[in-house]
Amino acid sequence: MIAFPLVGAFILLVFNRFTDRWGHLLGVAMSLASFVVAVLAFFELIGLGEEARRRAVHLFEFIPGMPGEPAMVDMGLLIDPLSISFALLITGVGSLIHIYSIGYMAHDEHRRRFFAYLNLFVAAMLLLVLADNYVGLFIGWEGVGLASYLLIGFWQFKPSAAVAAKKAFVVNRVGDFGLLVGMFVIWTTFGTLAFKDLGAQVNGVQNGTTLAIGLLLLLGACGKSAQLPLQSWLLDAMEGPTPVSALIHAATMVTAGVYLVVRSGAFFFPEGSGAALAVAIVGAATLLAGAIIGCAKDDIKKGLAGSTMSQIGYMMLGAGFGPAGYAFAIGHLITHGFFKADMFLGAGSVMHGMNDEVNMRKYGGLRKYMPITFVTFFIGYLAIIGFPLLSGYFTKDGIIETAVHHQPVLGWLAVLGAGITGFYMSRMVFMTFFGEKRWADDAHPHESPTVMTVPLMILSLGALGLGGYLVLGGTLYDFLRPAVGGTPEGAPHFDPFTTPGLATLALVAVGAVFAWMRYGRATVPSVQPRGSFLTTFARRDLYGDALNESLFMRPGQWLTRIAVFFDNRGIDGLVNGLAAGVGGTSGRLRRIQTGFARTYALSILIGAALLTGALLFVGNI
Repeated sequence: MIAFPLVGAFILLVFNRFTDRWGHLLGVAMSLASFVVAVLAFFELIGLGEEARRRAVHLFEFIPGMPGEPAMVDMGLLIDPLSISFALLITGVGSLIHIYSIGYMAHDEHRRRFFAYLNLFVAAMLLLVLADNYVGLFIGWEGVGLASYLLIGFWQFKPSAAVAAKKAFVVNRVGDFGLLVGMFVIWTTFGTLAFKDLGAQVNGVQNGTTLAIGLLLLLGACGKSAQLPLQSWLLDAMEGPTPVSALIHAATMVTAGVYLVVRSGAFFFPEGSGAALAVAIVGAATLLAGAIIGCAKDDIKKGLAGSTMSQIGYMMLGAGFGPAGYAFAIGHLITHGFFKADMFLGAGSVMHGMNDEVNMRKYGGLRKYMPITFVTFFIGYLAIIGFPLLSGYFTKDGIIETAVHHQPVLGWLAVLGAGITGFYMSRMVFMTFFGEKRWADDAHPHESPTVMTVPLMILSLGALGLGGYLVLGGTLYDFLRPAVGGTPEGAPHFDPFTTPGLATLALVAVGAVFAWMRYGRATVPSVQPRGSFLTTFARRDLYGDALNESLFMRPGQWLTRIAVFFDNRGIDGLVNGLAAGVGGTSGRLRRIQTGFARTYALSILIGAALLTGALLFVGNI
């Protein structure tokens, strides 16, 4: 699985322009080959007994031990229900994004390089989820960070893209530092970084240690999954080509944090640990923050980015309740991969037909001109708001019910977030596909080519029925249990007629109706109105960037200036002053050396007189 896209990236990057004519086809073929291997591995896995669904593949000794002792870290892969679920999502949805990119990037002169980066991204993400230890996971983790930097800043001629790529890279380094320190603590405490060796050892360790490890791992997860307080890079990442947004925000990078939390469940759920509660709180806060941001964005891609931030928050909320919430969290992650990729690629299709325009205030009435894009996007919209019987209805509402049962306050905040989701997603659909035409005179909206619409149709099918298949009857719960724990007695039960379930549907309906009144039935201004303080608050991403500037950037600038001043006036001043003193003294003493014998004779005479006088003076005393 890992080798195919890695070899594809190598060929496309090393052989450079020799592959321009067929490089995109190679990139697609390598991703599809990886998907085929994942499917074969999945069927082989489900053919085994439940206790045998954990297959280790030893590769090599990575970090050797002392002479005569076993290796400190062995590099290997792990195929179990959790890793294969992610592998299928990454390669399946990733392959559809590769195919879509053939049409979307058709006129880009660097298309071959774009597909090389896509292959590299898929390979790194697969290593992340398939590694059997934290070192392998960390290598994939950093590989994803590198690939995201390359893809977000792919159009390097745009200053905004270059800045966005650097911002994503720097913010993720903060989370990566947490993950790295967490790994150090794990090694110091347990003497191993292999997943299979850690589960049985955690129970005997003090709660303070597991809490520290859990919080450090959570910091790493917040960076990759754009959760508060490390969410600021996500919306700026929309500067990359739209297929990049679909790949990062749907099937790969932002889901890595959820994977890390679930895979590291032993550190979050020992008796009395508060790390799990921290995960749930972060998830609840982020789902609300992302939803609020989505309400005020006129850029269709940034609106979807706020939505991604919110939906990952739901996954983190579910993951914060242990085995009872894992199935819903991972289920929502899988279904989200389909309907969010569907909507991102749908947004790219709209941009393709609208001269790359992203402002929804300059859309309107596009359903008549782009019928396939509209139908597929609308299916994704219904899935994300939790319309009954579509994918999101089962997975997101399952998270809400689990949250209300374990932490009522967080659960009801999630219900509120669902209502806001109904509003801002309906706003997006109405501004784009309904109402009067608001586009520019030179715009000629048209449906995208087949190579772009077929992936949309396949993704929309997953948005239609995948959630029910995964949740009803505990299918996904039973499949994941060997990898993440849990017992049949603790299996989550989905009931749409509970009070939280009915309240969620009611709030979603209210949000959709309100959006229709504001943006469907009423005239949408083509110029963004000023708005209230709350609107400005959301447009500026809840002042997240301003907060980072105030707390970190500006103090950092002052510290830098102080350090430069101290270096220039202190360290350099001392060194340069000493050198100048020696040089000046030498220059003055050098004047004594005139080269005239009479001068030297006079100097000797004066010296002898002074010495004689001093001796007589001392003798008299």
